[in-house]
Amino acid sequence: MPLNECLEPAASSPPAIADEERYSRQVLFRGIGAEGQQHLAASHVAIVGCGALGAAAASLLARAGVGTLTLIDRDFVEPSNLQRQMLFDEADALAGLPKAEAARRQIARFNSSIRVHRHIADLIPGNIAEMIPADKAAGSVDLILDATDNFETRYLINDYAVQQSIPWIYAAAIGAYAATMNILPLGAADPTACLACIFPKPPSGNVETCDTAGILSTAVNLAASIQVTEALKLLTGQAHLMRRTLVSFDLWNPASGSALERSEIYTSSPRDGCEVCGQRIFTHLAGHNRAHITLCGRDSVQIHEHHRPIDFAAMRMRLSSNADISDLRANDLILRFRRGPHTVTVFGDGRAIVQGTTDITVARTLYARFVGA
Repeated sequence: MPLNECLEPAASSPPAIADEERYSRQVLFRGIGAEGQQHLAASHVAIVGCGALGAAAASLLARAGVGTLTLIDRDFVEPSNLQRQMLFDEADALAGLPKAEAARRQIARFNSSIRVHRHIADLIPGNIAEMIPADKAAGSVDLILDATDNFETRYLINDYAVQQSIPWIYAAAIGAYAATMNILPLGAADPTACLACIFPKPPSGNVETCDTAGILSTAVNLAASIQVTEALKLLTGQAHLMRRTLVSFDLWNPASGSALERSEIYTSSPRDGCEVCGQRIFTHLAGHNRAHITLCGRDSVQIHEHHRPIDFAAMRMRLSSNADISDLRANDLILRFRRGPHTVTVFGDGRAIVQGTTDITVARTLYARFVGA
């Protein structure tokens, strides 16, 4: 099965549940109604990242009846994901199933009418236009949801969304902290600030992740719920109701006299002289200084400098005779093996994640030796 493919409900699926029954309670809500439900069915949303935030957002959108979802994720399911990533189960973690595929399968179980495009890949400047089409003839997306774990990808999304005038919604969750922000680019009826308006440069130095600071599933679900609610407003033609602030919550350390600590930064209009939405300089989209080998949390290095199809059967046969290799496993989507303290997971496009090190030289050496330079 190709890594990037649109998968339709199987022909042998059980009889479909009528939309009138499935969405009856949502249609009763005045903000949606029958007309709004029709708009949702005709909508296409791209979700970048299928981890905790992405899984929650994909589930909420699919259950709400958004007709087409594009799921983009580079990673695979691990046992540590199960605490908060609601579309995955123990079988997915034991199989090391790619998250985009595991999410696609689970969505098909609870709403077989949703059309799902899934991409098991790293979103980069070279593939973003293909994975998130802006051309109506290519099935353009109406909205992009950010569910990533790194600012490099967020700034890439911001560049592309501003260039193509596609609305997107930033979201983040770490520890007990949750945040989200709507970005309506120039070309919208009433544009907001873009990400670069508020944060002209990505944060520098050490940035906390769920692998270093931990995370509460409740913070994830709060961020996803707010993000998807804002998405429903946009998709039903009610962009004027969308919040125009960057809002954040601390669920664990409440401010004095309140249930939770909340702060907001106004984002109601673009910043004068913004390099991205004002001057239209798209540095991240151009790929300037973009690394091909990156740290990706949990004591891991991702290698994505080689893009070529991998023959898993041939590779498994070659590695099986190597005395240094243990726990060699493969399916149609990934191949994984251990070599000493390191675990190497290879994807069908030639990308790999090397766990057990943050030393890029060690990761590159393992890749060259066992996968090929």
